Amino acid sequence: MRIALITGGSGNLGSAICKRLAQEDIHVIVHSNHNFENAIAIVKQIKDRGGSAEAIVFDVTDYNACTAKLETLIKQQPIQIIVNNAGIHIDAPLAGMKKNEWRDVIDVTVNGFYNVTQPLLMAMIGTRWGRIINMSSISGVMGNRGQCNYAAAKAALHGVTKSLALELASRKITVNTIAPGIIQGKKSASTFSAEQIKTLVPMKRAGRPEEVAALTAFLCSDDAGYVSGQIIGINGAMA
Repeated sequence: MRIALITGGSGNLGSAICKRLAQEDIHVIVHSNHNFENAIAIVKQIKDRGGSAEAIVFDVTDYNACTAKLETLIKQQPIQIIVNNAGIHIDAPLAGMKKNEWRDVIDVTVNGFYNVTQPLLMAMIGTRWGRIINMSSISGVMGNRGQCNYAAAKAALHGVTKSLALELASRKITVNTIAPGIIQGKKSASTFSAEQIKTLVPMKRAGRPEEVAALTAFLCSDDAGYVSGQIIGINGAMA
C-alpha cells in the first residue's frame, strides 16, 4: 500500500483529498497544525469506510520540526505521494500590507513546501516512483487585488513544480500543480455571493472540493505517469 501525506489535510479541500485518496487503496496521513481534532475526525471517517489513515501534527514553517517528524514516519516505509496543500490567506493591498502579512503567507506556502518535501525526497527517489502535487490557486496564474502575498507564494510553486519535475523525471517521479478557482467552502461563501460567482465564473457555479480531489487522485495514479511539470487549472473556464 502506498502512503500519501496531505498537508493541511484537516481543511475543506484537504479533507476531500484525504477521503478520495483513501478510496484508492492509499494509506493517508492527515496533517494539521491548528485543527488536529478535525484531522482525527477525518481519520475516523476514513477508517469507518474501510480505508487506512492516521493523523499527524506539526508546523510546516519549522524545518527542524518537519524533519524530525517526517524522518520518524519514513523509517518503516517511504512516503511516495506528497500533496502540499497547506496555505493561508492574509489579504490586504500591498500599500498597506504589513511585513508579517507578507512573510507569513510566503513562509507557509513556499518554505512549507521545502520543509515538507525535501526531507522525503531521497527515500522517494529510492523507490523509483512518486507523485508530488502542489496546491496553487487561480490567483497564482492571474493575480488578484489584495493578494500580492498569496499570488506570489502560489506562483513560486509553479516555478518549483517545473524545475523539480525536470530533476526527478528520470526517477519516475512526477511533479504537478493544481490551481483551483472558486471552490465551495467557508472561505468562498464569505467572499463571493451567488450572483458574483455567476458573473465571475463562465460555468456559473463554484467548484466542489470533490472535483479537485478527483483531479488530485488522477495525478497520483499510475495512469498519470507521463504528466509532469504541469500547472493544471480547475476553475470553470475562468482562465
